[in-house]
Amino acid sequence: MGNLTTYRPSTQDIKAAIVAERGELADLLDELPLEAWDAPSLCGGWRVREVAAHMTLGFRYSRLEVAAQLLKARGSLHRMTDRCARRDVERHSTERLAAFLRENAHHPWTPPVGGQAAALGHDVVHGLDITVALDHARRIPEDRVRILLTTVTPRTCRFFGADLRGVQLRADDLDWSFGSGPTVSGAAQDLLLVAYGRKLPPGRLCGEASGRFETATA
Repeated sequence: MGNLTTYRPSTQDIKAAIVAERGELADLLDELPLEAWDAPSLCGGWRVREVAAHMTLGFRYSRLEVAAQLLKARGSLHRMTDRCARRDVERHSTERLAAFLRENAHHPWTPPVGGQAAALGHDVVHGLDITVALDHARRIPEDRVRILLTTVTPRTCRFFGADLRGVQLRADDLDWSFGSGPTVSGAAQDLLLVAYGRKLPPGRLCGEASGRFETATA
């Protein structure tokens, strides 16, 4: 399992990480050329602009509105979030989507489960969905990656559809591993994406089983 079992970030540490992450992502989005907004992300079927819209949904929709949208989607969270993201990119400019992140850096929104750490994971992973897909050089600060690696469990992997059976993930830039079996190694932030069910572009992971977690080449 992981080697961060003694690491216990405080609630204030996590809140500070959320504020910083949202501000940095807003700056990054502001700097993207317009064509990058229409580039595919790591989220299947979503461009960068749909990911940005989804990241800000929790700031823009009340709980009642979320419930109403979920009802329209016949209880499917995936169908609801997809519909909202596609609709919202037609309603808001790219500049406004970036501003939503900056203006809501201190917003208390959290996912239905997981609390503040899950909110940080939502921001970090979706930010990586954008930057990794664009081959952007951004590196997530280590303290934020460490917070999120402590949340990687068999249960969270199942929730995000990550099949890690028979492999061990091992970071090559900090002391962390998860699972057992042949080693799949890479940067901790890339392995975090694997644990969240993402497929990565080829060349970011090493190990005989790494192909399981890579997108197919053309």
